[in-house]
Amino acid sequence: MKLKKFGGTEKSVYDMVLPIAEELGFKIWDVSFEKEGAYWYLRVFIDHENGITIDDCETMTRPVNQILDEKDPIPQNYILEVGSAGLERALCQGWHFEDSIGKMVKAHSIRPIDGEKEWIGILTDFDGENISVKLESESIVQLALSELSYVKLYVEIDF
Repeated sequence: MKLKKFGGTEKSVYDMVLPIAEELGFKIWDVSFEKEGAYWYLRVFIDHENGITIDDCETMTRPVNQILDEKDPIPQNYILEVGSAGLERALCQGWHFEDSIGKMVKAHSIRPIDGEKEWIGILTDFDGENISVKLESESIVQLALSELSYVKLYVEIDF
């Protein structure tokens, strides 16, 4: 996997909505602008240390809609979605990894590495190109981001 770099539209929107998020006490986790079928979707994913509620998404949507209408940075029609980054959110930017050190993650490789394709454990280090994950066995595995298809936060749910 490669660390995500914002495209021009995503960067422009990020720069516009960041002050709004900060004023409301949220972090912008990610911004994506993608075509799905016949429609374009602009998605702004927000986060907060206490989690995100539907009311938080609504609170953020109003001023984001207003600034996007005023500045009109996107020429085509699109659907705006403001939502939570989710419990098992993908780590795709350097600061995501840095903020997630000490948290449980699931890493999945493109091809088997030493016979394994998936690791679940505590993220212990990130150097920009590699991560270290402490497994349940207490061993630490080092994985190159270039060999991974994704890294996500991991939440174990007991039923």
